[in-house]
Amino acid sequence: MTLKPSEFILNEDGSIYHLNLLPNQLASTVITVGDPDRVSHVTKYFDTLEHKVHKREFHTQTGIYKGKRISVVSTGIGTDNIDIVFNELDALVNIDFKTRKVKDNLTSLDIIRIGTSGSIQADIPIDSFLVSETAIGFDSLLHFYKNEDIQDVKFSESLLGHLILPRENGIPYVINADKTLLSYFEKDYLKGITVTNCGFYGPQGRVLRLPLSNPNLNERMASFNHLDRRITNLEMETAGIYGLSKLLGHRAVSLNAIVANRATGEFSKDPTGTVEKLIVDALDRIAAIQ
Repeated sequence: MTLKPSEFILNEDGSIYHLNLLPNQLASTVITVGDPDRVSHVTKYFDTLEHKVHKREFHTQTGIYKGKRISVVSTGIGTDNIDIVFNELDALVNIDFKTRKVKDNLTSLDIIRIGTSGSIQADIPIDSFLVSETAIGFDSLLHFYKNEDIQDVKFSESLLGHLILPRENGIPYVINADKTLLSYFEKDYLKGITVTNCGFYGPQGRVLRLPLSNPNLNERMASFNHLDRRITNLEMETAGIYGLSKLLGHRAVSLNAIVANRATGEFSKDPTGTVEKLIVDALDRIAAIQ
């Protein structure tokens, strides 16, 4: 099937619509970061740089680190942006830009998120590193795609029963990390269950001027236990990353610098330094991925 111009959108130079990338500019190993400025914080450690491309909040740099070709892509914040970035990353390797058809032989990408997060458990220390073994999506993105085969339905049902969520909050989806990629980060990292929220303030239980419809939600999530596993932290992209990666046949894992502890009210005194340490550590592990 030939994809219509309204569905598979290319720029005048032949690059993909939002990311502004050509297929040869993307490596098979991709690091995603939320902040466009963080891209250069990662690539400053590269041995060489091949490409620098940016459009809107989507900045990409591709180069070599310890012999491995890696692209670093900024996604912006939220799973709405993840929907854009991951569909276009997949298109770059699995759609023929000349014929506008899906390729017969598909390519699988390795995708590693490096981002910040807040813990909801008092015993998870500030400035620690946590790898998301499982992600729970409160954002509804995955429900717009056929996804029955990749969800942990029993986990989701158990969580719904515990939280007693009103219908208007939607049904959370539960997706696991790629086990192979996860294995590269299990040593010295905390392992956790990450909740992906659709916002930073109300959806994560923060109150400035607006009252919350479910003010005890974080506490109820913190007290949840499923098969001796607990929810550890909150952020805004991981569940979308895991869901779309599994549906599209890519491997993904999410690394979190814990810069806030919502249970104790603490915030890191040096969040930039903590993220920098995570970047340095993650790069060496990524270089070793087979």
